[in-house]
Amino acid sequence: MNAYISHLASNLKTMRNRANLTQEEIASTLAITRGKWASYEGGHAKNLPVEDLMALSEYFKLSIDTLIKIDLTAQSDKKLDDLFAGNDTFVSGAKLRVLHATLDAHGNENIELVPLKAKAGYATGYNDPEYIHKLSTFQLPFLSRNRKYRTFQIDGDSMEPIPNKTYVVAEYVENWFDIKDGFAYIIVTKNDGIVFKVVYNFIGERKCLQLHSYNPVYSDYEVQIEDIVEVWKFVNYITNELPDERFSKQTFMDELREMEKRINHMKSKLT
Repeated sequence: MNAYISHLASNLKTMRNRANLTQEEIASTLAITRGKWASYEGGHAKNLPVEDLMALSEYFKLSIDTLIKIDLTAQSDKKLDDLFAGNDTFVSGAKLRVLHATLDAHGNENIELVPLKAKAGYATGYNDPEYIHKLSTFQLPFLSRNRKYRTFQIDGDSMEPIPNKTYVVAEYVENWFDIKDGFAYIIVTKNDGIVFKVVYNFIGERKCLQLHSYNPVYSDYEVQIEDIVEVWKFVNYITNELPDERFSKQTFMDELREMEKRINHMKSKLT
């Protein structure tokens, strides 16, 4: 039996038993037949549809990677309790998330540069050593050698006053539960690629991050953790342009208040 199918089968049985459900009950909840569930749990489903995997992942609040790669029967009761509470090890990254890096001639980790021309391929090449080794590299002596950094060139005006085509230096985040509300991060996603946003952490509540732009023209939106492949915390940025004050959030709010005052003044004259 394929190792992935074997892990999935035993994991489904383990999670069902811990939820104290029968095969009939869980099949009914997932809107599938008992026979189909039995084939999954028995390891007889050779070609499991992606849609079914996603449904199982959502139901048990576990990443697909955990369902098919981790043997839950070998985990302690405390670990399983953590998983049931939403603390998936694939979210925390413990011993599971591999980051490929490059070294300089002295054995120090480089800062790899992901320019705009390489941005499109990064979401698929991030885990490919050959792709990473083709990136340009440099060093910044004022950064800690005990942490991993990478630089991404951003585009667009969603984070103004940080200018378009700025180079953002960021620190690798292994444990996504450490993401702090209101701080800026580079989020690498499967669907949208590289985005630079202020982040609010809702992993514990609804398995997602809320992304916010400095530029008030752009609305907040959420990205599910299943779509995220890497997270990097903002450290610094490099640009040859001065920030444009016109697009700062404070300026926008001041103009909005001034407009509200004028409207109220006009209303008072009409009454």
